[in-house]
Amino acid sequence: MDDELNITYITLSGYVEVNKYRYVYFLIMFTIYILIICFNSTIVYLIVIHKNLHEPMYIFIAALLLNCVLYSTTIYPKLLIDFISEKQIISYSACIFQFFIVYFIGSSEFLLLSAMAYDRYVSICKPLQYPTIMTKNTIVVFLVLGWLIPACHIAVPAIVSAKTKLCNFTLKGIFCNNSIYRLQCVRSSLITTYGVIALLDLAIFPMLFIIFTYTKILIISYRSCKEVRKKDAETCLPHLFVLISFSCLSAYDISVARVESNFSKTARLIMTLQIVLYHPLFNPLIYGLKMKEISKHLKRLFCPAKII
Repeated sequence: MDDELNITYITLSGYVEVNKYRYVYFLIMFTIYILIICFNSTIVYLIVIHKNLHEPMYIFIAALLLNCVLYSTTIYPKLLIDFISEKQIISYSACIFQFFIVYFIGSSEFLLLSAMAYDRYVSICKPLQYPTIMTKNTIVVFLVLGWLIPACHIAVPAIVSAKTKLCNFTLKGIFCNNSIYRLQCVRSSLITTYGVIALLDLAIFPMLFIIFTYTKILIISYRSCKEVRKKDAETCLPHLFVLISFSCLSAYDISVARVESNFSKTARLIMTLQIVLYHPLFNPLIYGLKMKEISKHLKRLFCPAKII
């Protein structure tokens, strides 16, 4: 009983007229969640069962889509519970865990996109060395680092925040993100400094590496024949679309949490929903429609009669 009394609960105040539209919200978000799980899982399944998709690029795509599933599963079930609950609350420990998963997955996304950029660079710019560079061991190392480095980075502010005293128990949002720092009585200079370092290591540097890598690819492709340029575009453009989309959403998430704004509650809710709706649906659609081999297997799966 004493343990229950010692639990700290946070009120999530980002919902708009949830009592009036709770079942509408629930139905829409539940449908989207099912679509996210189905879209991402289907492509991962195709990559696993088809040997011609057992290449580094497709393995990294599968890792990205698994991230989408984990990210959505961290957020959507809690949203669905909140829509049908009288009070939208979360324990502070669960809030910290959600914060950790959200930023662990987000940071992992940048590192996996960096690995994909390097894979495309070696494939296009050093084709003869590709089999010896992008070996199974190399792929495993990239995957492990792509998940382990973000986990270690994000664990530090999560642990520090878990031990920090709170003076505010109302979070202006619908899930736990950087806004949890506004709940703390005193903003830790350690977290601020570490946050800048983590931002550089997990987002800025990987993004600069990706830009540099694709610039090199663009130069090589420009010097090649038309067919080569077309093939390079088919494999590189989807990754760039995903990078641009995710970078914009990440920039918004960081800015809206760190900077006070005059957005109305409704506008803030709509913009926050873009983070949890857009990217998990955008990834499988882009890779499913724009990656030729994946698209081919999707057509065979859903329209077998039309495939000769």
